[in-house]
Amino acid sequence: MGIKRYTANADTTITNAYKANLRTRGTGSNMGLADSLEVFHIYGQESSASAENSRVLINFPVTTTITTDRSAGTIPASGSVSWFLRVHNVVHPNTLPKNYNMTISAISRSWDEGTGLDMEGYTDSGSCNWTAAASSSGGVTAWTAAGGDYHASTTGSTVYFDNGTEDIEVDISHLVEEWIKGQSGGAKGDIHGVGIRMENESALSSSYTKKFSARGSQYYYSRPTLEARWNSATKDDRGNFYYSSSLAPAADNLNTLYLYNYSRGRLVDIPGIGSGDSIYVNFYASDSDAPSGSKLLLPVGGGVATNLDTTATGSWVSTGVYSANLAITASASPLTTIHDVWTNLAGTTEYHTGSITPNSLTSSVENSVSQMVMNITNLRDSYYSSETARFRLYTRQKNWNPTIYTTAISTPANYIVESGSFKVVRLIDDLDVVAFGTGSDLHTQMSFDSTGNYFDLDMSMLEAGYGYGIKFAFYDGGAGAWNEYPDVFKFRVEE
Repeated sequence: MGIKRYTANADTTITNAYKANLRTRGTGSNMGLADSLEVFHIYGQESSASAENSRVLINFPVTTTITTDRSAGTIPASGSVSWFLRVHNVVHPNTLPKNYNMTISAISRSWDEGTGLDMEGYTDSGSCNWTAAASSSGGVTAWTAAGGDYHASTTGSTVYFDNGTEDIEVDISHLVEEWIKGQSGGAKGDIHGVGIRMENESALSSSYTKKFSARGSQYYYSRPTLEARWNSATKDDRGNFYYSSSLAPAADNLNTLYLYNYSRGRLVDIPGIGSGDSIYVNFYASDSDAPSGSKLLLPVGGGVATNLDTTATGSWVSTGVYSANLAITASASPLTTIHDVWTNLAGTTEYHTGSITPNSLTSSVENSVSQMVMNITNLRDSYYSSETARFRLYTRQKNWNPTIYTTAISTPANYIVESGSFKVVRLIDDLDVVAFGTGSDLHTQMSFDSTGNYFDLDMSMLEAGYGYGIKFAFYDGGAGAWNEYPDVFKFRVEE
């Protein structure tokens, strides 16, 4: 799956608000261990021109865990992944602001979370507050500017709140990529988290109190997270291969084939064919389930540079995984089976021979809507929170009616859905733990290969001790919409 979450490793609220006596400001107060975070702007409480502000600081394990995951390939390279800041609303009895903006900025100085709790009287002092970023045996490290130091030239974000109860879910990809780079010095130097504040802290009116859940919240899914999203779907057309047709645009006539090189149960590169190297594929007719005759001629497109060439050039995708993109034109009597033979450039070493049953594209006189019947074939009752599970989906069209020949085929082939998405809900309250990612990132789009659709789910994102359900949505090209299906496939997550 194309989603990875990182929970905040530090957060706190800092403020210059007046204490209860309306004489002394709580600029030295710390709220690092509070289970909520607070942002407000109050005007005219102490005097007709007084202003009080509260800001939130949140840090994430970018310089440690996230950079390690990027290096290991767990997270795609810059430009292939989007980063979303997610901070969740807390319901409270105080006056809630409406119709306002908040600003999210990159913090330019390291800071300590602190151990304060008091968010009412501001009686807990701590190392991080409105005037200081940290303290140590060597003394106090002050902010250059009271209220925190921020990178003015690193692009931040603005979030609009209509009724005031909304969560924050905003794309801060540019900020995070600058953060990962970890540049030292200059306007875009090291980043040490994000700050959240009211956009207009000098307004001559009050915005009162907006609260968010902190990382210490008892509500697992309300804690601040930095979420990586990307389209991780692998679409292997071996079981969904089509002959070229004048009914389809050029891009739709191309098929993508994959080769997976396993050695002792793990993916490994074929010796001599690693990142940046090419692999080559030829195609043959089938005789007695084996390649026969001359190489088939291929039209130009994809990995075929010259029309009527016999070789498609493929490439390395990731460790032990290779792909080739090509089209094949049917003859007057289309072949029912063809074989793909993967070789080196000279053709002297054959790495793999596969089998393909091509389909022919046909038009229709009606705009039909396909209904699906589905099942997860390898679903277990429970999973460990430390594992990443692969779910295999069996799908067939609803009202499937086989053609009866001498022998009746009672079990239909697995119908491959080219655009399918999944979501995960918590069963006790129907909370969307992983919502459908059907937007531009398509981060919950399913993969498919010769055996059907599948997807991976990182169980560490799910709180152990609860039951969950998986639901599916498929894109209907005729209706131009994603249709969610009512089927729920249930499982439990354990420690």
